[in-house]
Amino acid sequence: MVYGPGLRLDKWLWFARLTKSRSQAQELAESRHLRIDGRVIERASALVRPGQVISYPHYNEVRVVRVEALASRRGPFSEAQELYTDLSAPMPLTARAANG
Repeated sequence: MVYGPGLRLDKWLWFARLTKSRSQAQELAESRHLRIDGRVIERASALVRPGQVISYPHYNEVRVVRVEALASRRGPFSEAQELYTDLSAPMPLTARAANG
């Protein structure tokens, strides 16, 4: 179990620039396709804490990220990248070329 300060899931997804808008983050969180530490999430207000692992569908693959930090604002992309570590398997070179 991870303890400590938390942030709403939809806000964290938006702050980390994993979604383009907060409403898109809310829709993803409420779609029952997102998991935190293997648990299916149904609400955007679920709390996210550093150390937790989030998995969700992203186009034709499953994206897996570990929360490294919480943010107080939506900053530039370079700042947002410090909020998570991408644990997804790297896409094969042939698949990357096909996706453009």
